Amino acid sequence: MNQQQQWKRMAAEAAIAEVEEGMVVGLGTGSTAAFAIKKLGELIQKGQLKRVVGIPSSLATEALARQCGIPLVSFEDRPVIDLTIDGADQVDPALNLIKGGGGALLREKILAQNSRQVLIVVDQSKLCQKLGEGFALPVEVLPFGWFPEKLFLASLGAQVTLRRGADGQPFLTDQQNYILDCLFPGIDDPQALDRQLKGRAAILENGLFLNLASRVIVAGEEGPRVLQPA
Repeated sequence: MNQQQQWKRMAAEAAIAEVEEGMVVGLGTGSTAAFAIKKLGELIQKGQLKRVVGIPSSLATEALARQCGIPLVSFEDRPVIDLTIDGADQVDPALNLIKGGGGALLREKILAQNSRQVLIVVDQSKLCQKLGEGFALPVEVLPFGWFPEKLFLASLGAQVTLRRGADGQPFLTDQQNYILDCLFPGIDDPQALDRQLKGRAAILENGLFLNLASRVIVAGEEGPRVLQPA
């Protein structure tokens, strides 16, 4: 395990320390969230956390959670999540995020919006001064309308790429949608961009997670530290 992986595990395990008996836990997607899921499963199996259930943010997370012995429920069973633990691709000083590098942004945002607390776990490389600098914003689009949305996003100043899988075919999300990766020179006004994207019928969701993070646990050379919203 390299240093970055060690930091990811450190942040994830610090987050799991905040899980309490009886909680509904939102389970994020990605390499850092996977460390949290494995630790949570370990504590449940040892009987150190009782009556804890999870709601997964992707099919991959669902499979991992079942493998780790975490009982799963749906929103129909438990409509409010006590604590969601998830990673992020970028975190700015206001704790706004870009997510969706793993392709699960739609379900991840649904979890975040229905959680009492959202705890983001990252290594220090994910911190940035401005969202979008050096990382493409993922935008989930309906396959029927993907090309007009590509042109629209390009008109906003982004370099737009249709995400593809290893087979060269368009990458499909769990909801069978496409993802457009949009590289901006930097997003000066994330709220304004978010509003523009929400106004387009074929854009189902975007990777801007604004005012959703309750806290961010960042791990690096000096160990984990907690960032709070201003």
